[in-house]
Amino acid sequence: MTSTTGKSTRPIMVLMDLLGRRWTLRILWELHRQPGLTFRALRERCADLSPSVLNTRLTELREARLIMLDDGYTLTPEGHELGCLILPLYHWAEGHFGDSGNS
Repeated sequence: MTSTTGKSTRPIMVLMDLLGRRWTLRILWELHRQPGLTFRALRERCADLSPSVLNTRLTELREARLIMLDDGYTLTPEGHELGCLILPLYHWAEGHFGDSGNS
């Protein structure tokens, strides 16, 4: 795997760099929840996301083979697997930082 930024070629660092980019996780989350979203639908779900940043992130995620475009954007099998791996972090964060964790 090669880095799209030139910072690192270690696979875990490439992944962390990609996931750490603004809006990347939100896009993956939305596509995990509802496959087949169009560009417009993704923009509506991510209200503050500019079209240029969305286009850039979608290109990066397609190049990383995490999403594909058919009748809308959907996760690839690898993207779905990554989503399933991230889901436990979501549940942990809900328990730790959710309403009960803010006291």
